[in-house]
Amino acid sequence: MSYTVLIPARLASSRLPDKPLADIAGLPMVVRVARQAQLSQAAQVVVAADDDRIVAACQQHGVQAILTRADHPSGSDRLAEACGVLGLADDELVVNVQGDEPLIDPGLIDAVAALLRQHPGASMSTAAHAIDSLEEFNNPNVVKVVLEASGLALTFSRAPIPWSRDMAGQAWWRNPAAAGLKPLRHIGIYGYRVGFLRAFPSLPQAPLEVVESLEQMRAVWHGHRIAVHLSEQAPGPGVDTPEDLARVRAHFSTLQD
Repeated sequence: MSYTVLIPARLASSRLPDKPLADIAGLPMVVRVARQAQLSQAAQVVVAADDDRIVAACQQHGVQAILTRADHPSGSDRLAEACGVLGLADDELVVNVQGDEPLIDPGLIDAVAALLRQHPGASMSTAAHAIDSLEEFNNPNVVKVVLEASGLALTFSRAPIPWSRDMAGQAWWRNPAAAGLKPLRHIGIYGYRVGFLRAFPSLPQAPLEVVESLEQMRAVWHGHRIAVHLSEQAPGPGVDTPEDLARVRAHFSTLQD
């Protein structure tokens, strides 16, 4: 299986300045992410950066990196530029690994790429895992996805979906009548066909995308299909805040002890 991992890295962050360069056990965070991705079956792992300092930090540690424009409105725009710089063909596959996921599972990366190859009618692939916590189910920061029988996404939402009419506000999936159905938490990793990724930034924003603040709804709104890999476990924690960074640093410290 041949595919490319692209890691968008933007230096500006309102909650954690210079986040890609944050030190984690002696290495910049974006390098930690890239090294995890290099454990996958990807043919190449490339960081798409918006600042020379990120490129320099990657090169210092043997990670391939390219400089992209600093004014991209989204990560997908940055990835589309990166595909052009790398000369990727429209029928090739890329997996977008977020630059703040230093604990990303290489097997998950492979699974997302393989699933897209298995679904020729899908433009994208992503992942999800079952929710069992009522608190997570009701949390708007936890994005939910609902699938059709073939494993393609019907919709994504920050709302608690599916919603049980008869067990509103309860953990309805624990009821035997649910017949094994569980709510699914979306995991923010994406596979793309390069041709679709090039076209994606030119698609008009979808009203649902704006209301929910979920970029993947643009693809769904315009009739593109997203295949969803079901993971048996939740991914390792990402880094959005100083508190998240402290937890991840503690994790790597434990590994080194």
